[in-house]
Amino acid sequence: MKGLKRIRKTAGILLAAALAAGMITSYCAAEEPEGVAIDKEAFDGLLASGIVADDADIEANEWASAVKEAGVLRVGGTRTSFLFSQLDETDDGVRGFDAGLYQLLTRYILGDESKFELTQVDSSTRESVLQSDQVDAVFATYSITDARKEVISFAGPYYTSRQAVLVKAGNEEINGVDSLAGRTVATQSGSTGPDILAEYAPEAIVQEFGTDQEARAALEQGRVDAYVTDYTLLLNAIVKNPDTYEISGDVFGPEDNYGIGLPLDSDGVAFVNEFLGKIEEDGTWSKLWQISLGDRTGIDTAPEAPAIG
Repeated sequence: MKGLKRIRKTAGILLAAALAAGMITSYCAAEEPEGVAIDKEAFDGLLASGIVADDADIEANEWASAVKEAGVLRVGGTRTSFLFSQLDETDDGVRGFDAGLYQLLTRYILGDESKFELTQVDSSTRESVLQSDQVDAVFATYSITDARKEVISFAGPYYTSRQAVLVKAGNEEINGVDSLAGRTVATQSGSTGPDILAEYAPEAIVQEFGTDQEARAALEQGRVDAYVTDYTLLLNAIVKNPDTYEISGDVFGPEDNYGIGLPLDSDGVAFVNEFLGKIEEDGTWSKLWQISLGDRTGIDTAPEAPAIG
């Protein structure tokens, strides 16, 4: 029960930020989370009902035509993000919010949501796999930044987030970003975390790690005092490990818009943006959010999708 209360507390932080940003106007929180596993039947059913693009729309787009001709959508993503893209070893399915989006896009182009090829990426390799033509698109809670837009292009945004501070459960010494001065703080290299810490916690001692797992391991082992990154990624850790971590204080920093990475100057941006607009309009985006995030964190109303472009 103690762990469930922490999940509800963290979901409340997520909700409060969404309310403050005007993303949600009303909600009804569940009394207790009904477990954290994704509803596989609902997820798979939503994918199977996804829209399929007209042949003419595909033929008019160079990027989509190349995917259609190859017969596979090559995706850069993860398999360990509990809410966004998690591998289920019992059936080899990858499910979550990001995973649902790229499988819906696969169906949109190829008529079959299973015709994707996943290359695992982390925050330091997302640009390189696009630049080297290893993948057609990257779906990986990928923040849109001006620096990244110099080397790749983004479709979207399709989701908005902010930053938060993760600590070990029971930590009463750290109470949010304002108490990080002099503390050793983990963040991910290649992410927006280092720059945000430099601005909001300039007196923190920052240690960069290559992956989320490495940063959390350092926190668990006491090698760092806190871990700062995107709060929806931290929500993954809280939901999956409710007695291990807590989120300290409120979310902070600028809005963090997630985009879909595409090759620089690709006409795929327009094609993917049109796809996003369609699934937002027909309610698929909201349904996917509810299955992947809302039902698992005790939030009963999906936020409004961010404006595209």
